[in-house]
Amino acid sequence: QVQLVESGGGLVQPGGSLRVSCVASGLTFSRYAFNWHRQAPGKVRELVAGITSSGSTRYADSVKGRFTISRDNAKNTVYLEMNSLKTEDTAVYYCNAEWSIIYWGQGAQVTVSS
Repeated sequence: QVQLVESGGGLVQPGGSLRVSCVASGLTFSRYAFNWHRQAPGKVRELVAGITSSGSTRYADSVKGRFTISRDNAKNTVYLEMNSLKTEDTAVYYCNAEWSIIYWGQGAQVTVSS
């Protein structure tokens, strides 16, 4: 059974930093590309960042230079390091694993507020 479990969300002040993690189990981690999406209240889910099985990355324009996605194949974990956070970054952050099929995690709430 494939599981993706996000953690590390929480409340942070504008300008602060936070790291969310996604631990995957039940799949061959190294084969999969991983993406972070987010969904704010009343908005559609959007792609934030992605990393391929070989480590190539891509980012949404709104987070370039502030967010960093990385993966640790030994720990079956994908990270999203978020710096210089803005109130508009507030959302539920979802991890997904993509290969021949796509799996989703349950999401982690990130709230940026003073």
